[in-house]
Amino acid sequence: MHEHLSGYPRKDGRYGIRNRLLVVYTVECASFVARKVTEELCDPDVECVGFSGCTDNAYAVHLLVSLLRHPNVGAVLAIGLGCEYIQAEWLASSTESEGKPAAWFTIQKEGGTIPSIAKGVSVGNSLLRRIHKEPRSDMPIEALCIGAECGGSDWTSGIAGNAVVGTFFDRLVDRGGTAVFEEIVEAVGLRDMLTERGISSTAKMEIEATYDKAMKYCRSVRQYSISPGNFAGGLSSIEEKSMGALVKSGSRPIQGVLKVGSDIPRPGLWLLDSTPDPYWMQFGITNPNDSEGLMALASTGCQLTFLVTGRGSVIGSAVAPVCKITGNPDTFRHMEGDMDFNAGKILEGQCTMDELSDELMEAVLSYALGKKTKSEELGHKEYCIPYKYQERSVICGRIH
Repeated sequence: MHEHLSGYPRKDGRYGIRNRLLVVYTVECASFVARKVTEELCDPDVECVGFSGCTDNAYAVHLLVSLLRHPNVGAVLAIGLGCEYIQAEWLASSTESEGKPAAWFTIQKEGGTIPSIAKGVSVGNSLLRRIHKEPRSDMPIEALCIGAECGGSDWTSGIAGNAVVGTFFDRLVDRGGTAVFEEIVEAVGLRDMLTERGISSTAKMEIEATYDKAMKYCRSVRQYSISPGNFAGGLSSIEEKSMGALVKSGSRPIQGVLKVGSDIPRPGLWLLDSTPDPYWMQFGITNPNDSEGLMALASTGCQLTFLVTGRGSVIGSAVAPVCKITGNPDTFRHMEGDMDFNAGKILEGQCTMDELSDELMEAVLSYALGKKTKSEELGHKEYCIPYKYQERSVICGRIH
């Protein structure tokens, strides 16, 4: 097993396992130019993300800034139209304050599409030359921060896919690292189980409040986090799905609740809250797709994310690579070109859970050292940054 890790040290003390140039558009009107610049730079270390909205939304702005600050991002090129709320100059300035090179321009000032693409390619190549010169440095294993969520769950998820992630998370936390799990809307009926794992009275209060809010949210939108695909995969109810989903958190104490875009105060196991807060409960749907959930995990600084899927998935993610894990051996064989890790081996008697966890640790360390995940190899870089309303800290007290 690899014990010597290396990464890209950042000004804030974190380490990146990738060194990306992030091309960011500030409004949908600038997305075409940003994507063309990304295509013409033709470099696997270049990724494009952005926010489509023209008006102010603090949640989206905060999430976007957290991606600029992400340890896997080495430089930023911000491209705006010019008249929108989020200004490219401000994003570039925020990036430079993190000790990273950045540049910006607006399409209106450059004179339209063709000159803007030319400007973006020229500036982008200059930024790439700078970050390509940056060497890796020794990185302690406790600097690892890994996030996990489910997608396309089936009957194997709770007993194999999520189970190996939970065992891995216990080992990572025991070694001083950080683990983040989300999907509080997939914890239906498990309020007491979650709360009793809070490491302190404050953590317990945050978990209770987050659970209560999530249940109120589900009732208000008349929808719980279960789909026809889950039923077809052998799950009977949201309660059964929730039991399997919680398994991915492992068994260690929960340090507290993170909000989307939050800095992680200290190592350990954390619960990420991605549901809207109650003032505008109908404003924004919580994680309407897996891409948004992966972005929420990346926003807290996770260098790598797990997507546990019984029925299979093909997506990747911008900024933080995705390791796709399935507990269904048939799914792994059928979609081997997209799936990274076969946790279903334990169901076929090929290994023990400890051996499977060792194998996952080995895979994670190899990705941290630069090995590409399947989604990276294929070029999948999906993302979703929606309008939503969320406070910056947990609103404690029972939600009625």
